[in-house]
This record gives sequence, structure tokens and C-alpha cells, in this order.
Amino acid sequence: MKRLPLFFLCWCCTKILAQEFYKSNDFTHENLFTENCEGPAVDKRGNLYVVNFQNDGTIGKIKMDGRAELYLTLPAGSIANAIQFAKNGDMLLADFTGHNILKVDSKTKKISVLVHSDLFNQPNDIAINTKGQLFASDPNWKDSSGKLWRIEPNGKLTLLEEKMGTTNGIELSPDEKTLYVNESLQRAIWAYDLDDKGNSSNKRKFFQFTDFGLDGMKCDAQGNLLVARHGKGVIAIFNSDGKILREVALKGKKVSNICFGGKDGKTCYVTMQDRKCVETFRHDVAGRKFKRQER
Repeated sequence: MKRLPLFFLCWCCTKILAQEFYKSNDFTHENLFTENCEGPAVDKRGNLYVVNFQNDGTIGKIKMDGRAELYLTLPAGSIANAIQFAKNGDMLLADFTGHNILKVDSKTKKISVLVHSDLFNQPNDIAINTKGQLFASDPNWKDSSGKLWRIEPNGKLTLLEEKMGTTNGIELSPDEKTLYVNESLQRAIWAYDLDDKGNSSNKRKFFQFTDFGLDGMKCDAQGNLLVARHGKGVIAIFNSDGKILREVALKGKKVSNICFGGKDGKTCYVTMQDRKCVETFRHDVAGRKFKRQER
């Protein structure tokens, strides 16, 4: 049998592997969540959690094989929009209707209020650093404005900026020296420098879109920023200089948020509000938390 040249085999293998990336597939069935399907986050064991499972005010748990179940129901009047995990495994939730950041004990599932403030519009999305500080977007959709907050592990609240546009997606760079915040209706992404105490400075425009909305964002370990384009049905991937590297087409259009997971941290889980489900695709770089071994 005639043997193929080694360079040809290497080229073929490269093409086959490349085809595994950036192709969206369903991870859950449609209509498993409500139209407020949002806030995906993965725990240390690889389980995926998504808010508003079957009913608003709930959290769903999805195992790595795609099996889904109800994880917990929030107190009456609370509906979560985002999830993050503290180093000890406790779940932190942006409760937009209750004007809270909630904490769920990882062992008992006991729900407590980390911080409540009447100054909140409606906490929307949260990012967490290795010190346990939270950074929260806080939009007011009625007047197209928003705020930006920092929350200490003990619940102390600091207003970093107000009179912004409709703040939504929020994320940290891998070195935690840059904070990214987007404004959905204004279609802008902003970048801030962060000092060691979590104070922000040197605000600058990272990118300005001319169409469709913006929602959740996550960074990979190389500092590329993945942005949910609500209404367009894509994840836009930027490098740290603000250049678009690619767009990943999804099956639905109302993409609300994204997180990294899987055994190697390169699986992207994407929440879809129109399909009320989770789609998934493979990225060629692991998420930032996998690099810093926060999980």
C-alpha cells in the first residue's frame, strides 16, 4: 500500500482538528429554561449552572453529559441573572429583582444576602477576581443608564462609576489588571485599568458596534474577549487590542451569556433566550480561570 507523505498527513490532521472548533451544537433541549435563560457558570466538578430553569427564580444544574435538574429555588421576589463561584465553592448570584447579591452555601444550599442596596438599579452581571472581589454591572433599562460597582467579600459596596449607558456584560483580563464592561443599548465596550485594591482608572473605549445588542462576556487565558451579540446570534471574539478575530455563529439569535468549562476548559457554554436552552462550541484556548487555577 502506498504511503502518504508525512506533511500531507499532518495537514489532514490539522484540518480535522480545526473542524472541531467553532461549530455550535445543542447541549440541552429547547424550552428547558425560561426566556430569562442567563448567567452560565461551571463549578470545580465541571457541572454547569444556569439561572431560571423551567421557572423564573430558580437555578438549574446540568451535568457534563447534558442531564439537567433543578438545583434550587430562590426566595420569593428574587430572580437571578448571573452566577459566579467563590474560591470556597459558594455560589454568588446577581438578584436583579431583589436588588441583592445573594450567596448560596456550597454544602447546605442555604441562601443568604451578601449585600442589599436600594442604590442598585438591578444587578445584572458579575465578574470575580482571585481576591474574591466582585465587579457588578447595574443597568437602568428605562432611562438607558447604568452604574458600575465593586463588592468586597464581606459585602462592602463601592460605586466605581455612575451615569453610564446600560451596563451589562462584565469581565476581567487574565492578569486582573483590566476590567471590561459593555453597554447594551449604546453598543460600546469599555476597558478600565484596575489597581491592586480594585480601583478603576484610565477608562477607554475598547470597541464600538453599529448594530445589534451586547450581553455577557468572558476572557480566555490568552486575554481574548468573547462577547455575546444579542439579536445577531453570534459570539464575537476579540484580541486584547480590540481587533475582531472571528464570529461564531449560533443556532439561535438572542444569545445572552457565555462561560468556559469542560475537562480542558475549552468548551464554551452559551445561553440562548429565544431557544430557552444552552448551546456549546469548542474554543482553541481555555478560559482565563483555568489558567489561574481558580477552579
